[in-house]
Amino acid sequence: MLPISAVPSPLPATGALSAQDQAGDPPRMPSRWQGLLLAAGLGVVAWQLGRWLPLIGGPVMGIVLGMLWRNVLGVSPVFVPGITYSSRQVLKWSIIGLGFGLSLGQVLHTGASSLAVTLVTLSTAFLAAWLLGRWLKLGSHLQTLIGVGTAICGGSAIAAAAPIIKPDDHDTALAISTIFLFNVIAVLVFPPLGHWLGLSDHGFGLWAGTAINDTSSVVAAGYSYSTAAGDIATIVKLTRATLIIPVCIGLALWTAWRARNAETRVSLAQIFPWFILWFLLASGARSLGLIPAALLEPLHQASQFLIIMALTAIGLSSDLRRMALAGARPLLLGLGVWVAVAVSSLLVQSVMGSW
Repeated sequence: MLPISAVPSPLPATGALSAQDQAGDPPRMPSRWQGLLLAAGLGVVAWQLGRWLPLIGGPVMGIVLGMLWRNVLGVSPVFVPGITYSSRQVLKWSIIGLGFGLSLGQVLHTGASSLAVTLVTLSTAFLAAWLLGRWLKLGSHLQTLIGVGTAICGGSAIAAAAPIIKPDDHDTALAISTIFLFNVIAVLVFPPLGHWLGLSDHGFGLWAGTAINDTSSVVAAGYSYSTAAGDIATIVKLTRATLIIPVCIGLALWTAWRARNAETRVSLAQIFPWFILWFLLASGARSLGLIPAALLEPLHQASQFLIIMALTAIGLSSDLRRMALAGARPLLLGLGVWVAVAVSSLLVQSVMGSW
C-alpha cells in the first residue's frame, strides 16, 4: 500500500542462499528484472496448476510455490529487488486492474454495507492485542504493531504506524513476520472453512475482507472461493484499508499525549493508500463506458495473473527459519488477535443476517 523503506527487508541477508551462492561463485549484481522474471516464471506455473486444480486455485499455488522455492532451494540476493517490487508494486497494479471489472456503484454499495462489520473487527483487534499482550507480557509497541497490522492491512499498516510510535527494529520485524505467517495460513484455511460453514459468496467475501489482514491474502482467499467472493472481498478490504488514516492520526495523538510532545506529526500524503484511488478511477471508467467491452476480459485475465505473480513473490519472501526464531509469544499474540477478529466478523454477520 505504501513504501516500507523503514521496515527490515522481508528477504534478510541471513536467509537461505541459492546453490550458486553456496558454491562460492562471484556474486551477480542485483537486478529488478531478474527477480521479476523469477516471480513471473513461477507465476505461470502456478497459473497452470490452478487451472488443473481449481479448488486450490492459482493464487494459493503461487504462494506455496514461492515458499517452497525460498525454503528448499534458497533465493540469491540478486533476485531480491525484483521480488520485493513484485510483492508490493505488482500487487497494487493487480488491484487497480480489478477495478476495470467492477462498476463504481457496486464498489460504493459494498464498501458502505461492510462498514459495520469492519468497525467491529477493528475494535476487536485492538482490544484483543492489548489484553493478550498484557497477559503474555509483551511490550506495548509490539502489541500496537500487531493490533494495527491485524486490524487494517498487514505490513503496510505496520510500516505506517512505526514512524509514529517509534518501536525498535526488532519489534517491527517480529510484527511483520507474525502478520505474514497468518496471512499465509489464512489463504490456505479460509476457503475450506467457508465451505464448511456454508457461507455464501457475499458472506465469505465479507468475512475474508474483514478478517484477513493483508490485501494480497484477502484477494487470494476470496478468488479461491469464487470470483464473486473475490470481488466482494477486494472491495471490503480496500474500504478497510482507508481506515489507516484515522487510526494513524489517533496513534499520533495518543503518542503525543503520552510523551506530552506536540511535535508528533502525521503526513496524510505519506500514509494514504493511493492505489485505492486509482482502483476507484478504474471502476469509474468502466461505469462510464470508457473501456471497450473487448478489453474487459483481457484486463481481468491480466489482473488475475498479476495477483498470482505478486503472491508468488510474497512466498519467495517467506523465511520460515527466521519466523521460528522469533519465539512463541509473538505468534500466540498474532494468533489470538487473528482468531478474535475472524470470530467477531462471523458473529456480526450472523446478527445482521449477511450469510
